[in-house]
Amino acid sequence: MNHQIKQLNTEDSQALEAAYEVFAALRPHLSKTQFLDQVREQVVEGYRIAFIEDGQETVAVAGFRVATFLAWGRVLYIDDLATHPQRKRAGLGGALLDWLISEGQRLGCSAVHLDTGHQRHDAHRLYLNKGFVLSSHHMSLDLR
Repeated sequence: MNHQIKQLNTEDSQALEAAYEVFAALRPHLSKTQFLDQVREQVVEGYRIAFIEDGQETVAVAGFRVATFLAWGRVLYIDDLATHPQRKRAGLGGALLDWLISEGQRLGCSAVHLDTGHQRHDAHRLYLNKGFVLSSHHMSLDLR
């Protein structure tokens, strides 16, 4: 199936609120207000959102940015990739991932990177099927 992928205008509060419903499945710790505030802050840092709609309903989303690292050079970094829980296994995540890879190529990136939770086995299968390799461990230290 051919899914039309659009970029969300993050200044459109109604569109951003519609996207929240899908982001909340991946980021349940964020209330709608926290999500809206966080996205607006991240947009200043180059964060963008791509999405797929079915009718007027947002059914899949991807948050991403382009960044340059000493380790990797210029990469498209995927912060978030989520499908509405009732729309899993419909090819939506794969379609967004294909679009993100093409967008990275279009923007002159040398690679696409993402972090993924160790328990997200279905997502891992998708990433591996798209040619991603497990190349590192992500470490973090909570400073709150």
